[in-house]
Amino acid sequence: MSALLNGIAPVPHLGVIAARGEEAARFLHAQLTNDFALQRDSEARLAAFCTAKGRMLASFIGIRRSDGEVLLVCNREVLPAALKRLSMFVLRSKVKLSDATGEFELRGIAGDTLKALAGGPVEPWQKFDRGAASIAVLYPADGQPRALWVAPAGEPPPEGPALSTELWRWGEVRSGVADITPPIVEAFVPQMLNYESVGGVNFKKGCYPGQEVVARSQFRGTLKRRAYIVHSTAALATGQEVFHESDREQPTGVVAEAAPAPGGGWDAVVSMQVSSAEGGRLTAGGPDGAPLELQPLPYLLLADV
Repeated sequence: MSALLNGIAPVPHLGVIAARGEEAARFLHAQLTNDFALQRDSEARLAAFCTAKGRMLASFIGIRRSDGEVLLVCNREVLPAALKRLSMFVLRSKVKLSDATGEFELRGIAGDTLKALAGGPVEPWQKFDRGAASIAVLYPADGQPRALWVAPAGEPPPEGPALSTELWRWGEVRSGVADITPPIVEAFVPQMLNYESVGGVNFKKGCYPGQEVVARSQFRGTLKRRAYIVHSTAALATGQEVFHESDREQPTGVVAEAAPAPGGGWDAVVSMQVSSAEGGRLTAGGPDGAPLELQPLPYLLLADV
């Protein structure tokens, strides 16, 4: 099925927040889980925006367009609330935040089409430019490279075979890196979605909202939940509860992102108790719900320090 992840896809579920001004990078550095102060032109950033309790309000792909412009690509439905909350912290910072979705064209690019555009192999969180467009490389799915193409509105996308939005979203699930969408706002600290294992958390940077909770979860070994990929023959939905046979009363986790699989059934990223991934029957929606089959993650989990 990996051969299906090749081409250029519309991504209407994504939007753009623009941070503009001489202190744009410094401001984002103080608000998000990743390092934006030292972000280079050749790098993209995965980052979370958290509450004071370390719970994720939004997830972003950060793209540095120039010294005074950083774009944050996120789920369009969480964008208004995330923008409003981020704006509360601007105060006297020399930065202006805006919903810039209408200013840019976004596409998903995958497989050989991306390799051809890049002129060779790519690595996650690499960023390169082609003309007026910025290309941010994401985590691969089923061995196929993936990236976001972001360009000023009206810029024609690169040539390549058409890839459906549905297949692109399945690739998002298969990458094992879930985006924050409305059903899971404030449901997780970043490590519950493995963000520390895929470059989404920098533990050496300074403070940001929720930093103390995120750091404590990492270094005191208090984290008991991780993200996993599962497959089911039945439809799955973001926010759906997941149960383990050891406890019929309390769910062990939650579906963080789901998409129909091209070969039939559904694939999903679920965040659940680590102990539940060690064996036993998993079901979705209830203890007698559809069985879930664990699938391998495309990356290694960082062990608690």
